[in-house]
Amino acid sequence: MSSTIFFTNGYSAVNGLKMYYEIHGEGEQSVLIHGGGSTIRTSFGKILPKLAEDYQVIAAELQCHGHTNDRDAPESFEQDADDVATLLHNMQILKASFLGFSNGGNTAMQIAFRYPEIVSKLILASTFYQREGLPSGFFEGMKQATLDVMPAVLRNAFLEIDPDEDKLLNMFDKDRERMLHFTDWRDEMLQSIKVPSLVIAGDRDVISPEHTAKMSKLIPNSRLMILPAEHGAYIGAAESQEAGDNIIELTLSVINNFLK
Repeated sequence: MSSTIFFTNGYSAVNGLKMYYEIHGEGEQSVLIHGGGSTIRTSFGKILPKLAEDYQVIAAELQCHGHTNDRDAPESFEQDADDVATLLHNMQILKASFLGFSNGGNTAMQIAFRYPEIVSKLILASTFYQREGLPSGFFEGMKQATLDVMPAVLRNAFLEIDPDEDKLLNMFDKDRERMLHFTDWRDEMLQSIKVPSLVIAGDRDVISPEHTAKMSKLIPNSRLMILPAEHGAYIGAAESQEAGDNIIELTLSVINNFLK
């Protein structure tokens, strides 16, 4: 079944934003939250149609990403969590599972922490909760980072939606500043997450496997999956090197089994 059969999209007034969303498929509701600098399509284009065969998939684009406009305020994972929760409230969705990739995983963790009543299951893919999870030199390099280091596929995806290069640079700068100012979250935050959780990463991910395992151990009711892949390749994220369809199929099989 093609995901376009039950595909709808639109905008919702969310905390000063016109927040873009899409709804694919029918069934139990599952929310996808994209990574930094990304769109729905660049993070989830490979897996969204498959997930929509069994679930009603709700995907949104966050502040100043993709189709969603900006507000006169910095980005934060806490604000993104509030925005997604408000969107679901506007859509009269009381509870759903959440899959967050990369920075979207940080947002998903904040949703589970701030709004536990709306979360049925949680999938955290290639994400972190403390600076130690990122490679040595990451934050030093981020201080010098310019738009040129942003993967071309992500730059092009943004400009296809909005050709305004100033808005592209604005998104990049806000993403960069959020990472530079990130302060570690307490272990107790992860320990407070009680819903069934699945923590996923690649063995050659940006996030270290050791940090991923640490997160899984802290979340009381979680399972861990480390795949032979780079950052996001196991879900076919556009900026990642190809991991092979069999790896993506394996990931989808585990996600489906977990959600069911």
